[in-house]
Amino acid sequence: MDFTASFQGLIGGVLIGLSATWLMATLGRIAGISGIIGTLITTRPKGDSAWRLAFVLGLVSGPAVALFIGGLGNVVNSPGEVIGQPSGGVPLMLVAGLLVGLGTGLGSGCTSGHGVCGLARLSMRSLVATVTFLIAAIITVFVVRHVMGDIV
Repeated sequence: MDFTASFQGLIGGVLIGLSATWLMATLGRIAGISGIIGTLITTRPKGDSAWRLAFVLGLVSGPAVALFIGGLGNVVNSPGEVIGQPSGGVPLMLVAGLLVGLGTGLGSGCTSGHGVCGLARLSMRSLVATVTFLIAAIITVFVVRHVMGDIV
C-alpha cells in the first residue's frame, strides 16, 4: 500500500472539511460545488458573486499549480505523474461529465454538497443521497471489474 498517497488523501480530506466549515462559519453558505457554480452561472446574484468566483478559481488553481510544479501526483502505477490520461478517452470523459452534471441536477446537489456538508448538518436528504452514491459506485465497480472484466 502506498502510504504517501493515503496521507495526501487524508490531508486533502481534512482541508476540504476545514474549508467547508470555514465557508459555513463565515458566510453561512454550503460548499456544494454544483450549487456554487450553478448559481454563479445562471442567476448571478448581486453582491454574492465574488466568493463564488474565488471558490471556483481555487478549485481550478490547485490542479493547475500541481501540473506546473509536478511530483505531487498519486496516479496508480505512475507515481511521478500528477494527472494521468483518461483511460476511456476524451469523448467518454465528456459524456461522463455530462452525466454527472445531470445527476447533480436530479439529486439536488453533488457528492461534496451532500457527503461533506449535508451529512455534517445531519440532513436526511443528504444521507439518502450519499447512500445512493455509494451503492451506485459499489455496483459500478463490481460490474466493471467482475462482469465486464477484460472488455474494459
